[in-house]
Amino acid sequence: MEEKCCCAPTEGEHRTKERSPEEYRSLCNRLSRIEGQIRGLRGMLDRGAYCPDILAQAAAANAALNAFSRELLSRHIRSCVVNDVRAGNDEVIDELLDTLQKMMK
Repeated sequence: MEEKCCCAPTEGEHRTKERSPEEYRSLCNRLSRIEGQIRGLRGMLDRGAYCPDILAQAAAANAALNAFSRELLSRHIRSCVVNDVRAGNDEVIDELLDTLQKMMK
């Protein structure tokens, strides 16, 4: 089953991707956990928690956000990039490289 992805935008619009219910659910669950971690950080700050404890929680939240980004990037490469390259749209490689540059800052 091939996913419809990275649809060509019409003028003034951005590209979109139709995600499977499983992919959508997985990504949303990750974001919900990250939101909980961020709320936990705020709570720790409000309670006057010890700095190293807050920093450890911040590192965990950062790792969770990085894991979200890796999963999304992997799915993008395996679907949108592969499909575009197969269709002869090699410009997607430049877009991918730009995206990776932004992620590495």
